[in-house]
Amino acid sequence: MSTSATKQLDTFSNPAPQRDYEIRFECPEFTCLCPKTGQPDFATIRIRYVPDQLCVELKSLKLYLWSFRNDGAFHEAVTNRILDDLVRATQPRKMTVVGDFYVRGGITTVVEASYP
Repeated sequence: MSTSATKQLDTFSNPAPQRDYEIRFECPEFTCLCPKTGQPDFATIRIRYVPDQLCVELKSLKLYLWSFRNDGAFHEAVTNRILDDLVRATQPRKMTVVGDFYVRGGITTVVEASYP
């Protein structure tokens, strides 16, 4: 597997598809670029989901999140994009992505997007 940033998310078969259980990820080193200023925006991305048949593979998730470092995106757009891409890859029973963006100009932003 490559170690370059990529938008591809790899999956593996859920080892317990008969059971509802929650998987949680916390990614405190997320960065993207402000589409207005080009300056970096820093965030903690939190992902919670109940898998169905597939789970997301962690290294691919890390490389996927790294791929946003050079992308200009509003906080709302990037949080919803992460949710959409993860739902498309894993087809979970339910999923929530929270983008908890650090202070910029005296304001913090928290964006929460859920599926279904």
